Amino acid sequence: MWNSIAGYSIICLLILVHSGCTSESLDPQKEILYVGTFSDEGLYVLEFNREERSFSELQRVDDHPEPNFQALHPNGAYLYSVSRAGEYGSISSYSINSEDGSLSFINEQLEETRGQNHISIDPQGRFAYVANGGVGTISVYPITSGGQLGEAVDVVQHEGSSVHDRQGGPYPHSNTPSMDGNYVYTPDLGTDQVAIYALDSGTGQLTPAQMPYVELEPGSGPRHFAIHPEGNFAYSVNELASTVSAFAVDQTTGALEKLQRINMLPDDFDEFSHSAEIQVSPDGRFLYASNRGHDSLVIYEIDQSTGQIELVGHESTRGGHPRNFAVDALGEFVFVVNRDDNNVVLFERDQETGLLTYTGVEAEVDRPICITQYFIY
Repeated sequence: MWNSIAGYSIICLLILVHSGCTSESLDPQKEILYVGTFSDEGLYVLEFNREERSFSELQRVDDHPEPNFQALHPNGAYLYSVSRAGEYGSISSYSINSEDGSLSFINEQLEETRGQNHISIDPQGRFAYVANGGVGTISVYPITSGGQLGEAVDVVQHEGSSVHDRQGGPYPHSNTPSMDGNYVYTPDLGTDQVAIYALDSGTGQLTPAQMPYVELEPGSGPRHFAIHPEGNFAYSVNELASTVSAFAVDQTTGALEKLQRINMLPDDFDEFSHSAEIQVSPDGRFLYASNRGHDSLVIYEIDQSTGQIELVGHESTRGGHPRNFAVDALGEFVFVVNRDDNNVVLFERDQETGLLTYTGVEAEVDRPICITQYFIY
């Protein structure tokens, strides 16, 4: 059953607010959650009933094994997914049925190496950015007017290493475009750098920006990157050190200025834990990040004038290895995917304090690692 408590594995959760709507104006007719997995069961398509607080399964797309991360086109018509299972990694495009949210395959591009671990889409829908930690590259794929993926127009090879035993070589873990799409930020877990690239919008080529990277403390292991809705601040979740780094953003040059580095774990916790995902609430007031090991979301309040963050608290994710989560675009909930307990867990969010309350509502998904929210109007 898919109502209330269940137990599937989900890998990845993402949010889409399309058509330029603000959270105050959103009134969707239907809400869809796309859940990527480390499973041959494929990519799950779930419906979320906000009034009843329930999940139901609509579709499983099993044409590619282990579809581990996905991203939505800004026009709301297409979804893109990466898979690193099998001999080759693949990047696939799907059309979204505007009536029920179901997916139909369009085309794919293959990479001759495995290790694809993240995909993001240019805010104007022109390019898809793929991080391949396995070989230390980031690739740029053009997107046609019909949602198809073209062959890669650029592949950037990272170099370097750092001090941790998992930092023997480069490992770009994600790519986050700036709000205007002119820059791309790439946290590299292997080199302790957040690379900054300038995009040539005509060709899709990435070149080092005026400030080519920001260097983090040795052993940090930057993984994912979140930009404040105003675009003036940004935050890196650092997997190996379980820290968050805060930055001021120069929106003209893309440069980052380090503001703060703060621990993600309680002071009395000394067991193994590595961090994973990071997101800013839609109103820009709170920052959330996940701990795998402590199995929690850490909650910070953001100082709107300085960008610095202050601890609010921790909330258990009610499952092991919370690899990904999504803050509801309407601000009311947080959806967490716990890989090791095969569940998607629903939390109610207090929009004044940022604190989370476990609702008891879960969905079962096989090894989930990414979740994406989509609205049908």
